[in-house]
Amino acid sequence: MSTQAIPREPRQDRSRATRRRLLEAAVDCLASVGWAGTTVAVVAERAGVSRGAAQHHFRTREELVTAAVEYGSEVRMAQMRERLDALAGGRPSTLEVVELLGEMYSSPLFRAALHLWVAASSDEQLRALVLPLEARVGREAHRLTVEALGADESVAGVRETVQATLDLVRGLGLAGLLTDDSARRARLLRQWAATLDLALAAGG
Repeated sequence: MSTQAIPREPRQDRSRATRRRLLEAAVDCLASVGWAGTTVAVVAERAGVSRGAAQHHFRTREELVTAAVEYGSEVRMAQMRERLDALAGGRPSTLEVVELLGEMYSSPLFRAALHLWVAASSDEQLRALVLPLEARVGREAHRLTVEALGADESVAGVRETVQATLDLVRGLGLAGLLTDDSARRARLLRQWAATLDLALAAGG
């Protein structure tokens, strides 16, 4: 009786799957145990791969963690696009946009990025990897926010108002790192949405 061989997953697909597991495990590590606890060995164990396999993809912890935060940032941006697309009734309200930003900047993905920022502030090699990444993420977050709000940045002060919105939600995300600040954050975001509506209407 003959047996039919089970087709093996192509090597390239296995490699991509391994890389993704490592990135997801690194984000999880950063968010839960911080930079000090996020080593290649710990991430490899969480991902269910050997340390050698992890180092095949990422030679150093800095490379692994920076790639993980870039991956996490791409996920955050994709989630924001999906949420905006899913909002019914055309353009979302200012409050919906501001609340969405608040969620994005209080997620485990953002918490992981915060830990990387703190580590990079005192590590020149790591900072050189993080700065260009955060510049790209910042530009994309700004672009999506402008698009979602329907803001006209040719009007004086509008660009700065949008940037102030992003600075606010980042700050609130940082404030929630140690304690559950969700009730205060919700009140501040509602007030800021009303202020933002007035600012954008005045600019229009």
